[in-house]
Amino acid sequence: MGYPVTAPGAAADGRVPGRGGASTMPRMHRRSASPAFRAVGDGAIVAGLLFAGYLFLVVAKSVGTFGFDAFAYWSVDLADPYARTAGALGAFTYSPVIVRLFAPFSMLAFWQFLLLWDGLLVGTAVWLGLGSVRSVLAVFAFPAVALELYHGNVHLLMAAAIWLGFRYPAAWSFVLLTKVTPGVGLAWFVVRREWRSLAIALGVTAALIAVSLAIDGRLWESWLRDSLWATAGGAALNQFSLPVPLWIRVPAALALVVWGGLTDRRWTVPVGATLALPVLWPSGFAILAALWPIRRPSGRG
Repeated sequence: MGYPVTAPGAAADGRVPGRGGASTMPRMHRRSASPAFRAVGDGAIVAGLLFAGYLFLVVAKSVGTFGFDAFAYWSVDLADPYARTAGALGAFTYSPVIVRLFAPFSMLAFWQFLLLWDGLLVGTAVWLGLGSVRSVLAVFAFPAVALELYHGNVHLLMAAAIWLGFRYPAAWSFVLLTKVTPGVGLAWFVVRREWRSLAIALGVTAALIAVSLAIDGRLWESWLRDSLWATAGGAALNQFSLPVPLWIRVPAALALVVWGGLTDRRWTVPVGATLALPVLWPSGFAILAALWPIRRPSGRG
């Protein structure tokens, strides 16, 4: 019999299932009650918020790259979405399913789309940090989240999908149809023999692909040839990415998630997904924002 599919998090008494009855939450609470530890945490939050302010108030004006990734989503051309080289301004690298999702927004002015898109990302960040004002501020103070809001990528939405995926496995389809390789997180269901959850995640993804193939079959060939393999091969790497090859990172991520599934450590799933990103940009670490709801005592988003 497989593990029961339940809401993520610890039991009401603070015990973590599958960990021999040991409780990690009381230790976390005692540590956070330490004045010295809390002072360090508060200092880190202030420093992170100052970095975010500098990014939006100084860098945005001088460099002019605010919304760099969001521009690719807004400007995607349904006729030839993969024409631009990966890493270039306006390059779109996600599956044809996601092309269809973004294509209608080109009817808006870019500033309107950017306002809506960043509003969605801000709301997602708030939701991930729910629990206390301090927790919400901590999410926004995480430098990768500030970079994510600045560039407008999908990593925060992936963090939300991974967190929701423990309870609603269909959410994994968003991960698989955008960045693809972070799907190694599905090994969690395999190791824990949660076959129903795995079937839902893969089944919903397969259904979306089947519909897309019937409508945009030509785009799938273009995506596989011009975008997916090029990005996985490192074509988009530059001085801002971490130059660790994908063939090293994916097995490491898989091993981490497998170990996490065997020992009931949910935090290994977003960490593994981050490690397995096709290109490891600094903003990609925003996926780790999923750690905030995972570590909440209630375990509920």
